[in-house]
Amino acid sequence: MHQLWGEIDRRLLIKLGTAGLAALSLPGAARAMMAQGFTHGVASGEPGPNSVLLWTRYAAANDAALTAEVSESADFARISGGGSVTAMGERDHTAKIVVDGLQPGRWYFYRFVAPDGTKSLTGRTRTLPQGPTSGFNLALVSCSNLPFGWFNAYGHAAARQDIDLVVHVGDYLYEYAPGDYPSVKLAVPGRLIQPDHEIVSLADYRLRYAAYRSDPDLARLHQLFPMIAQWDDHEFTNDSWKGGAENHNEGEGEWAVRAAVAERVYREWMPVADSRWRHYQVGDLATIFLPETRITGRDKQVEVDDIVKGASDPAAALKAYAEGAYRDPARQLMGAEQENWLFGGLAASTKAGTRWQVCAQQIVMGSLFTPPQAKDWFGPNMADNVRRRVESAQAAAKAGLPLNLDGWDGYPAARSRLLAAAQQADADFVTLSGDSHNGWAFDLSEGGKPAGIEIGGHSVTSPGFENYTRGVPEAVRVAALRGSSPQLKWANTQDRGYVSVALTRDTVTANWHSVETIREKSLALKATHSMTVRRGKRVYDAV
Repeated sequence: MHQLWGEIDRRLLIKLGTAGLAALSLPGAARAMMAQGFTHGVASGEPGPNSVLLWTRYAAANDAALTAEVSESADFARISGGGSVTAMGERDHTAKIVVDGLQPGRWYFYRFVAPDGTKSLTGRTRTLPQGPTSGFNLALVSCSNLPFGWFNAYGHAAARQDIDLVVHVGDYLYEYAPGDYPSVKLAVPGRLIQPDHEIVSLADYRLRYAAYRSDPDLARLHQLFPMIAQWDDHEFTNDSWKGGAENHNEGEGEWAVRAAVAERVYREWMPVADSRWRHYQVGDLATIFLPETRITGRDKQVEVDDIVKGASDPAAALKAYAEGAYRDPARQLMGAEQENWLFGGLAASTKAGTRWQVCAQQIVMGSLFTPPQAKDWFGPNMADNVRRRVESAQAAAKAGLPLNLDGWDGYPAARSRLLAAAQQADADFVTLSGDSHNGWAFDLSEGGKPAGIEIGGHSVTSPGFENYTRGVPEAVRVAALRGSSPQLKWANTQDRGYVSVALTRDTVTANWHSVETIREKSLALKATHSMTVRRGKRVYDAV
């Protein structure tokens, strides 16, 4: 498989439009939106064994008919496929086309040609292998908040020569107004976002995507690798569910309207198919499932404060909830239709002899509990709102409730159904997740038996535990979390970065890459931690 890399000279990759990407650097989102021609490079996604989806944006006074060209060589001496597609004003001048008739497991170069003959940057993409497959490498990324810092994790991944597919599991961008998250004090100079307010309208969402897609490291990643992607909450707004969100109020209009706008713009700007959930077959090596856990079937998240509100005995109220309503089988995260699709897909994958069943989804699946030591992590001068949260988390932990009720921990019956389905299918189950901003390795179990493992990716820039527990050594935090959370086998609660995942016929190895900094532009790595699961074991090898 990776012999193909020997045919692609590193110098050739450098020639694929690096100067053009530099022209997109911030603060230029508004200029790029007003510019004419190819404004935001190229991207690809939705790979199959014989097809791939190609994306670009071409701004003009009217709709513009583009020609997509695909070739096995960067000089396009022989065209392998392509077609015509229109960059439409009503779709924010974006264009997407699925090119088929390609060969399995091959790298291709692609570009778009405008009516006047001008050409886009040259991109590179890859079809999925078919039949016997010995290895395949993923890059797992999530949670990229532009004002918090430079997208060095994207840049490092884009410079690699051993990645076959990028998997983005959400929080591709953030909806907040400048100065909100992060604060003005914490924002990195030069990392500007537009518009200058929280995004709510169609124009707002489009301009925010333009700002993010103007980042050269993100643009480069899209240019050089196919990406499969799924939104989480911030592509809509914080803590979204099917009927609303924490960060949405009546003054911002109807939730259904805002959600529809957010989904529309995501589909305009991302190289994704129109279906909310889908799967990808990597030869006989892996089936990658991409479910949707945020707005399709999710019931509203439960807050600890809601459980104890008005209770004369808060501890008793928490205990009663933990032993009763918390485990209500009617509470949904994905919804019945999607559960049937995923559970059936797991069974079909194993029946076909596929080695690994990979679920690339948005939120942490392993159980994480607040350690009792956490009450001492915030110092004597903690703010009142922080003190209340710490006290609530401690009380919830004593009642047997986990730390994050927005993740799978808030929907234990739904999680049990999924893990039981994986066991029933005899699946070698691996879930990939984001959302939490920290790196995690969990052994997942159901009914006291192994059900698979979780690779939780740390964020590209969004802050994690280290931002809220300043002065607490990393080793102290991790030891406490592992002590309170039996499924947790390893954690990184201080670094930003990404994960590379190497799939072979007998092992899956996760490599958590921590970048040296996000405060300045750098591709230097601070450290890499690796963990492996062996086929048939369904637990991580001992650390």
